[in-house]
Parts: sequence; structure tokens; C-alpha cells
Amino acid sequence: MQKNLVIVESPAKAKTIEKFLGKDYHVMSSYGHIRDLKAKEFSIDIENNYTPDYVIPADKKKLVSELKKAAKDAELVLLASDEDREGEAIAWHLSEALNLEKKNSKRIVFHEITKNAITQAIENPRDINIDLVNAQQARRVLDRMVGFEVSPILWRKVKPALSAGRVQSVAVRLIVEREREIQRFTSEASFRVIADFLLSDGKTHLKAELNRRLKDEKEVNTFLESCRSATFAIDDITTKPGKKSPAPPFTTSTLQQEAARKLGFSVSQTMMVAQRLYESGHITYMRTDSVNLSDLALGTSKEAIISSFGEKYYKFRKFQTKSKGAQEAHEAIRPTYMSNPEISGSAQEKKLYDLIYKRTIACQMADAELERTTISIGIGALKEKFVAVGEVIKFDGFLHVYMESTDEDTEKEQENGLLPPVQLNEKLGMQEIVATERFTQRPPRYTEASLVRRLEELGIGRPSTYAPTIQTIQNREYVIRGDKPGEERTYQIVTLKNGKIMPDKQTETAGADRNKLIPTDIGIVVNDFLTEYFPDILDYNFTANVEKEFDAIAEGKLVWTNALDKFYKFFHPIVEATSAIKTERKVGERSLGTDPKTGEPVFVKIGRYGPIVQIGEAHADDKTAPKPRFASLMKGQSIETITLEEAMKLFDLPRTVGTFEGEEMVAAVGRFGPFIRHSGKFISIPKTLNPLSITQEEAIQLIEEKRDKESKRHIKAFAEEPGLEILNGRYGPYIAFNGSNFRIPKGTEAEKLTLEECRKIIADADKKPAKKRGTTKKK
Repeated sequence: MQKNLVIVESPAKAKTIEKFLGKDYHVMSSYGHIRDLKAKEFSIDIENNYTPDYVIPADKKKLVSELKKAAKDAELVLLASDEDREGEAIAWHLSEALNLEKKNSKRIVFHEITKNAITQAIENPRDINIDLVNAQQARRVLDRMVGFEVSPILWRKVKPALSAGRVQSVAVRLIVEREREIQRFTSEASFRVIADFLLSDGKTHLKAELNRRLKDEKEVNTFLESCRSATFAIDDITTKPGKKSPAPPFTTSTLQQEAARKLGFSVSQTMMVAQRLYESGHITYMRTDSVNLSDLALGTSKEAIISSFGEKYYKFRKFQTKSKGAQEAHEAIRPTYMSNPEISGSAQEKKLYDLIYKRTIACQMADAELERTTISIGIGALKEKFVAVGEVIKFDGFLHVYMESTDEDTEKEQENGLLPPVQLNEKLGMQEIVATERFTQRPPRYTEASLVRRLEELGIGRPSTYAPTIQTIQNREYVIRGDKPGEERTYQIVTLKNGKIMPDKQTETAGADRNKLIPTDIGIVVNDFLTEYFPDILDYNFTANVEKEFDAIAEGKLVWTNALDKFYKFFHPIVEATSAIKTERKVGERSLGTDPKTGEPVFVKIGRYGPIVQIGEAHADDKTAPKPRFASLMKGQSIETITLEEAMKLFDLPRTVGTFEGEEMVAAVGRFGPFIRHSGKFISIPKTLNPLSITQEEAIQLIEEKRDKESKRHIKAFAEEPGLEILNGRYGPYIAFNGSNFRIPKGTEAEKLTLEECRKIIADADKKPAKKRGTTKKK
């Protein structure tokens, strides 16, 4: 039996660490937290100084027994969970649950999984930092208070099964407020004017932009009229040196933003891939708000830069962390070995590693040196000028390796790169001047990455909470990551060419969005309710101040139970007062008017399965009164913006589209969206078609397409064994039998399998515990 037991969170991390340790060490994994608050109970003893009631979940009991036995047999137990607050709490829970004694258990931390880092950690063990543990406990308990006390109110006032979270609710508020800014936004038009000039050599063209926007067509025509007979000459040339400096190395937040922009990764995807890179020993710890680099990393970066690019590309830089609450790891995210520009791994791992490597190398490289030339072109006696701007890279410096992306996609001034050589006072020939109508841009919807940046700017959340927060608000369907179709608009173009002013009109699609965070009706209603009745909980400054209190607890400056007591005594009376409020209607109901046919009231609200329109009221005491009628809103419709006319059209559903094979085809909208019902089967109507206008021919095509797909799914069946089928699935052919699925071995021709061969595959797989339908048995 090994003398020393090392416990980490994940098996992947355990496997990597084990390679560096000798035969005297045994590494085991706790698979994350081994204790937590009870899932369906409040689990906080308010009367007993906010003592949490921790339990070991049923699925962890066997593991805890194994860890206990191994700990009992070991001379020394080293708790090697991650170095942030969450990791410190895991170490403390392990110590408590395994009944470890201080004399034979120690805490070790490292922010990279390399032999040197692990050896140093083992040589410098310490005790568990109870201040970090208490900061994590305070967050966990406070979030449980908010969730358990506010959620039941949402069930009664809005809709069953809803839930509220402290940081998540603030994130939803940001997205809802941005959506309302967009709805209120009114675009303003102006004209951007660009001229094409011919230099005196008669061959070289120069494009330049007017130094101001023109407000309307009248002003455009007046200006172009003045340009008809004007002379154009260069009246100023300025050349200024410039430079660009590299961005700091990655923090959790900046890695999530850049991976979204450059690689198209979601925030949770970035963290999942980064976790694998860390646990494989390729990068340092991925939850950090520090931009610091170790002396070793600075030295090895210098070596890599000089050997690859030469001395002139190197520049020593020491970045300082601005975040006051920097409390996670003590170093930025970087490769563990700067001598490794590439790694082996999955395609995603290689891409993310490449991004991290280049960013780290670039931050120690020389500035890019630029030359910016501005040419000013006079227009006769007019005060306006045309301006041409060119930027030339004289020395690429860090740009040789890496350039940071931005979220902004705005119109830039007219830039030409390298401008042609010109002389002061040189006369130019005007070829054409084009004035194009442009419009002010509405505020952009948040992407996952830009939401992380905004949360960080407001001081809300920490590196370990960004990804779970964004994932949670989508899982709860308060927010969706989706697309918004743009609207077609007409814009004007006025051209002056060959002495003629020619107006024209063209169309474009404006306001289209892809992969943006959009609030759902439920998210909007919940946000409005919480903002009205719990304004402080959703206040950005309040939430940021709570984070500062967690930081103070972690630094030992604040007693965690005192912070909880202060919060609960302020928060609980608000909960009781809100719970006692009686409302005549459900939260979020909006009146649209009356039914033109019956005169009954029409309103929209959140129903059990989502947003609905209701005509008429329920009269429990009058059984002869007509019952209210309901219709689900279609995708793209919102209870905030739907009109009475649009709502009434929904009651045209279900509608008979026509007949096919002697049976009616009926279009309707259900819980999962619009569909066609035919011969007892349901066929989804795609986004491109509308249930209110779908034709008989389109419906028949959908039915036939579904039949064709179904026929390809069924490969083979056996009369002797009706419950057994060979089917074609997403990942290839498989056997379905009595509610379970069984993988067919590679190289087997599924259509040639006999019943006996199928039974053998099932028997081989049944040596392992059975799984429910929807999972696949592995051989």
C-alpha cells in the first residue's frame, strides 16, 4: 500500500499527476464535490447562526467509502483540489467527510500540472485556508436563500416550476434591458459621401471621404451642385508615426470572449476545452482574473521569441492585474511549456491551445510600428474637405503572431492602406462622387462573450461563475441563443458623374442577428416581476457589493455568518411582504382589447407551457357562461409586441389545409411548435412555413418527406421477435430491443444480420448493466 494518498477532483487530472509521482503515491479522484446542501430542502439552520446542513449524495456514498478506506491506510493524505475558493471548499469537505486529522493531512496547490509544479507543491504543503472555504460557503448559502425563498413566489405569481438565482437574474435583466433599448431605438439617417479622384498622371485613382455626414437629400443635392464646377486640389498632407501594443495574456473572461470571436466557441464550450487542456498538463489553471506571468514563463517566452523571430521582435512586458477582487489563481492562462507551439489532442483542443500560445507569445513581443498618412482635398471655395487616410505597417512586431479581435462591427472611415504619392496643391480630376444614405445603428444584442465582458465591468460574478451563469439562464429558458431576421429597408444613393446628378433607390436587410442572446417571454415577465418587488436583489451595484463582501471574507476581513445575517434580515421581510400581495391577474398579463365578434376581453399571458392568448374570462360560479378560449403564440411572436389583429389570427388554428389519401390535413400550434396532423401522425412545420398560410401541396410534401425519412430509419425487423428491430440512427445502425439500444460492431453489415447474430450482440452487451432507451450499450 502506498504511503501517500493524493486526492484531486477529476480522473483526468489524477491520471496526469500520477505520471509525475513515484510508487510511494496513490492518486484518487473525488469527482468534484462530495458534499452539498440537500437538493430539495432549504438546508440552512437560520436559528443556529446559518449553519448549513451538508449531506453526501447517494451517488457519492460508495466513492466516499473508498476514499475513507484509502485515507485510513495512508500515512499522509494530500488534498490537491484546484487552488480557487471552490477547490478549497472541496478540500475542506473531503477533510470533514473523511474524518481526516491535521497531523496526517495537508493541502497542496499548484496552477499548472507539470512535474516541477507538483514537486514544489508537495515540498510546500499548507493547512486548509478556512477563509477561502467560508467565502465559498457564503456564496452557496446566500444563493440558496435567494433561490428557495423567491422561487415559490414565482410559481404562484407567474408559472409553476420557475426558479430565481441571484447572479442569473441580474444577467437576465441586462439582456431584457438591452432588448427594450432595441425596441425603443429610432434610427436616424444621414449621407456618407465618397469621391473617386484621378491624379494628374491620368492613371492613378484616389478615394476619399467627406469630412462630415450630410443630413438629408436636399443638403446632398446642394453639395453635389456645388461640386459640379468646383476644382479639387490637395491642400494638406500629414504623415504621423503610430504604434500598436499587444493585449495582455488571457484571463478567464478574455479567453471566453476571444474564443467566441475567433473560434465561434460558446462560453461553456471554451471552459470545457480549457479544463481538458489544464488537466492534460498543457495550460495553467483556467479560472483566473490575473494577467501576471511567472518569471519562468517570461524567460521561456523570451527564448521562444528570439529563437523564432529574432531579437528585434522581443520586448519585456510586466502586466498588472486591475481587478480589485482578483482572488482565483495567481497567474494568467498560458501554456505550461512555451517551447511547445503545438500539442496533440482533439481539433478543439488544438485550436484553443493555439490561441492561448499565440496570445502569450504576442504579449512579450515588440510593438507594431505604423505610419498613418492623411491627405486633405480642398473643394473650391467650400469649407468642407475630402479626406483620404492610409495606414502602412512599417514593422509588424507582435502582429506577426497575433491580433486581438473586437465585437464592434461599425462602419470605418475610408481607409486605403498604402496611399499613392501625391504633391501639395496637385490638381485632381473628379471621376464621381457618391452619397449613400446610412443609418445610425441600434444597440447590439449581447453575445455570450460580450455579456461576460459586461458582467466583469459591473463587478458581478467571478471567473468560476461566468460560464455556469450563462448556461443556467439558457437552461431555464429565460434566454435563448438564437437568430433574429432583419427587416428590409430602402436607402437612397445620389451620384454625381459626368456633370449629372443621378438619384437611385436600393434595398438592404438591416438588423439581422445570429447567435445572439434574446430574452423569452417568460424571461421578460420574471425579470419585470423581480425588478418591481426585489429591486435591490437585481440592482447591479448591490450584486457587485455582495461580490466584494465575498472577497472580504476570503481575505479574513469579514465573518461570513455576519454577512449572511445582514443580508437575510434585509431580504426575508421583502419575501414575506411580496408573498402576501394579492394580485387580481397573473403577473405579465397584457390586455390587447376585445374580440371584434363577441366583445369578450382578449389578453396575452404566460400559460403552463408558455405564452398564450386568451379570449374571455373563467367564471367558476356560472357554469352556463362560455369557457375562455386559448391559443399558443408562434415562434417569433412576443406577448410584449403582439397586436390584437395578430392574436386573433391565432384562433384560425387549427385549420384544415386539405385532404391527402382520403384524410384531412390539419395545421395547428402545439407545445413544441407548429405541426400538421394527418392520419394520427404529427409532422413538424419548419421555420420557413407558417401554419396560417401553409398550402395543401406544401403539407403533402412534408408528409412524404417524413415517410421517406422513416422508411430509411427502419433497416430490418424479425417476425419471430417483434420487439427487436435494426434501425438507422444519428451515429449509424443499431439494434433496438425492449426499450434498450445496442451498438452494432464496426465493419458489420447491419442489413445482413440474422436474428441469432442480433441476440448474440445483445447478450454480449448485457454483461454490463442495462441502460434505458436513448442510450447506447457499448460492447
